[in-house]
Amino acid sequence: MLCMPKGLAFKTQADPREPQFHAFIITREDGSRTFGFALTFYEEVTSKQICSAMQTLYHMHNAEYDVLHAPPADGRDQSSMEDGEDTPVTKLQRFNSYDISRDTLYVSKCICLITPMSFMKACRSVLEQLYQAVTSPQPPPLPLESYIYNVLYEVPLPPPGRSLKFSGVYGPIICQRPSTNELPLFDFPVKEVFELLGVENVFQLFTCALLEFQILLYSQHYQRLMTVAETITALMFPFQWQHVYVPILPASLLHFLDAPVPYLMGLHSNGLDDRSKLELPQEANLCFVDIDNHFIELPEDLPQFPNKLEFVQEVSEILMAFGIPPEGNLHCSESASKLKRLRASELVSDKRNGNIAGSPLHSYELLKENETIARLQALVKRTGVSLEKLEVREDPSSNKDLKVQCDEEELRIYQLNIQIREVFANRFTQMFADYEVFVIQPSQDKESWFTNREQMQNFDKASFLSDQPEPYLPFLSRFLETQMFASFIDNKIMCHDDDDKDPVLRVFDSRVDKIRLLNVRTPTLRTSMYQKCTTVDEAEKAIELRLAKIDHTALHPHLLDMKIGQGKYEPGFFPKLQSDVLSTGPASNKWTKRNAPAQWRRKDRQKQHTEHLRLDNDQREKYIQEARTMGSTIRQPKLSNLSPSVIAQTNWKFVEGLLKECRNKTKRMLVEKMGREAVELGHGEVNITGVEENTLIASLCDLLERIWSHGLQVKQGKSALWSHLLHYQDNRQRKLTSGSLSTSGILLDSERRKSDASSLMPPLRISLIQDMRHIQNIGEIKTDVGKARAWVRLSMEKKLLSTHLKQLLSDHELTKKLYKRYAFLRCDDEKEQFLYHLLSFNAVDYFCFTNVFTTILIPYHILIVPSKKLGGSMFTANPWICISGELGETQILQIPRNVLEMTFECQNLGKLTTVQIGHDNSGLYAKWLVEYVMVRNEITGHTYKFPCGRWLGKGMDDGSLERILVGELLTSQPEVDERPCRTPPLQQSPSVIRRLVTISPNNKPTRQSDAVALWRVWPCLGPGTGFPAWI
Repeated sequence: MLCMPKGLAFKTQADPREPQFHAFIITREDGSRTFGFALTFYEEVTSKQICSAMQTLYHMHNAEYDVLHAPPADGRDQSSMEDGEDTPVTKLQRFNSYDISRDTLYVSKCICLITPMSFMKACRSVLEQLYQAVTSPQPPPLPLESYIYNVLYEVPLPPPGRSLKFSGVYGPIICQRPSTNELPLFDFPVKEVFELLGVENVFQLFTCALLEFQILLYSQHYQRLMTVAETITALMFPFQWQHVYVPILPASLLHFLDAPVPYLMGLHSNGLDDRSKLELPQEANLCFVDIDNHFIELPEDLPQFPNKLEFVQEVSEILMAFGIPPEGNLHCSESASKLKRLRASELVSDKRNGNIAGSPLHSYELLKENETIARLQALVKRTGVSLEKLEVREDPSSNKDLKVQCDEEELRIYQLNIQIREVFANRFTQMFADYEVFVIQPSQDKESWFTNREQMQNFDKASFLSDQPEPYLPFLSRFLETQMFASFIDNKIMCHDDDDKDPVLRVFDSRVDKIRLLNVRTPTLRTSMYQKCTTVDEAEKAIELRLAKIDHTALHPHLLDMKIGQGKYEPGFFPKLQSDVLSTGPASNKWTKRNAPAQWRRKDRQKQHTEHLRLDNDQREKYIQEARTMGSTIRQPKLSNLSPSVIAQTNWKFVEGLLKECRNKTKRMLVEKMGREAVELGHGEVNITGVEENTLIASLCDLLERIWSHGLQVKQGKSALWSHLLHYQDNRQRKLTSGSLSTSGILLDSERRKSDASSLMPPLRISLIQDMRHIQNIGEIKTDVGKARAWVRLSMEKKLLSTHLKQLLSDHELTKKLYKRYAFLRCDDEKEQFLYHLLSFNAVDYFCFTNVFTTILIPYHILIVPSKKLGGSMFTANPWICISGELGETQILQIPRNVLEMTFECQNLGKLTTVQIGHDNSGLYAKWLVEYVMVRNEITGHTYKFPCGRWLGKGMDDGSLERILVGELLTSQPEVDERPCRTPPLQQSPSVIRRLVTISPNNKPTRQSDAVALWRVWPCLGPGTGFPAWI
């Protein structure tokens, strides 16, 4: 399945049959990995029965193709028929006919090598030399069993920090392993990734991987899929990908693309279908990478990696030093011309370009490619001077006298790999140099902490973010919420002692300690200044030393004790190996212990943790079993058993995982928002920061998209949630048009929100459809994903998210139409629990819509309530009002005389803070007693009350013609104090004892009922105008 992901392949002598090499990886349930390396080649089919059956299949296929492509009897255009939805013409391709008497049939065959570590170059050399021995006209010096036996039993695993040389069929093979204080082993060519994608695309893909988006790689070449996946995960050091990781997805496992969890998968392309024809279950949180076409499709709202410009510049300089264009292979010609114009001295100069000292710049090759320098070279040669003697001055401490025992190209691959990896590792070392200060060590024993680790806060995220430079926050706030960061901190807590530390953590901490010694700064002094990598030379020299002086040489292959007739050589055919010879290894070999199964795999990570926790045997076994049960289907699909029951169990695990994630996420958001419990758990401050709140809500939107994408029948649009909402909207519209639906879906006045406490202000109706229309009317939001996120934010701010989603899912017919039976939204119990968790958001106030969409136009409704006492019925002046909020303020709005209620539209003001109200003191009676002013946001429904209780007019109160009123947001619960007038505090609007004054010309008091009748003026909509007509 992994050696030949698409099964057997047959070709004829007319088809290309070059051998293809690719690597693959098997991730076990406990998270440990095994690497495989496969070489696929073609052998001639000698069986007459197979050849005859293949000829029959060719004829049947081509006959079906010809029938479907036959011209129609009515003479219609064939192209128009092919465009129809019901014709499967485009799914068939006509093959050249195979004639058994004329053509030669070949079938694919694969030889594979399984290793515990990723020695890709060495394994590739072994397989290629074995294939060369099969295809060579001369037989190999020894039977193939001898070489295979040697690799299996007599070639040891090189110790850390050592190199090893062993013999292949035709030449020596060298592999080297980093020491325990170096970056982990990585043997895939980074060069190929940057050539295929370019620097910019690599950085975008790297950012998506760090934020744990779903990543789908797409290529015709299996090895490219593996190389890109392994490179991206290797550059994450010291963090590790914690989710589903299948760089080569077999054809029989395509249903795993429906997994509602973060994944990194590779999909093989046939080279015929483009991106538009690839149907993917979900795309809202998907990063799609078309490797062959140098194209990447990113999810929305992807934050920029900190110091990205300087980071890209540093990486680009290294690539250019090795002659690799930063733009990738599609722009090689343009980049080559740029390279020719560059002077070698500029590339080498550390001060001008920031290149790393001692970089292997082949300056002579650059000079030779320049036409001007070439002419100068011809002139200088006449004087007897050769440019070949010119060398770029490099670091004198570099080991140029070392003679490595590998070819120059392989050495350059090693050098480029380590330089790029050191630069990436240096970025994380600089960004997290003080992370240990913010790790919250558990107060209880580690066993209790491990049991309750999901409820515990292990890292002071708020304090850490407050210590970071402002440009870092968008990325870091989201990165701190990832599973890879949480696992990294968990390892730090459980491996507190140096002896117990994970090897990766030990290397990273040692680098952090060096940074602290060099910088000599306090943890609180953070700066966004970019610091280049300074550890490249040391790492590069270590590799060169291992390649120059081989530490171990394995035994040479030798004749085995084989029976007569075994190991027979037949050119062009890989022989059937003798299992009796290869099944058992030597008893006296000093490397025999290496063959033990425990040495062939990495130590179980979970088992290491239990050892650190000092659990007894029973607890340890229970823990390991639980870890394997939890990780068996979520982290990695089983490749051996694909029965319907196993697939159903996997989908059920996905449903449970989504519900658990929802529970944890809602609890985390409530804890952060409410503050008090967050402080008890180690949070640095009570109030959640805006960046952190925005990050948590964005992660909730991502979770909702994954839930709505699980089990979709047919994908429609990039946002599954918004697509479902549109289907619901269309259904309601059709029912309203047909008259089968009266007013369901729109809550009437009796069901209005309690925040509309005043009977003077018309209630704001609650409607899922109306909230959708609000989002659809926002021109700034262009995509379906953006609309879905905006709708979620609006629903959360209105405390209606659970209510709206419950109403959306109440249309069971629509849900059954859109989703398969195993989908999360069709699991009733889990769905109810999910809605219950979302209901808990109503306990806190969010302004996640108002604070994000700051430039949109919002209608505001104003109600001015005059005093019910004597004094306002004959007001003759022209009033005005000005409203201010956290995001801006309105201009002075003139209020029509005798009008107390109006609606206006302006740019989002944010949370309302103050209202300035006054009049122009015109007319006979310019005295106005205002009780309070109410302003409501017509989209979010937030209603603000601005108490006044003061006179506006000359000779009344303090004689002021205007007042500044401080507002308060009305809560969803009715106020305890329902007095019609409440004087604000002294510091907000100083109050004096109000005097009852006469307001009629005859100095007689007017009846209160007459005053109310004069002032209470109600609006109604003018027909076809959209504006109020006043009665």
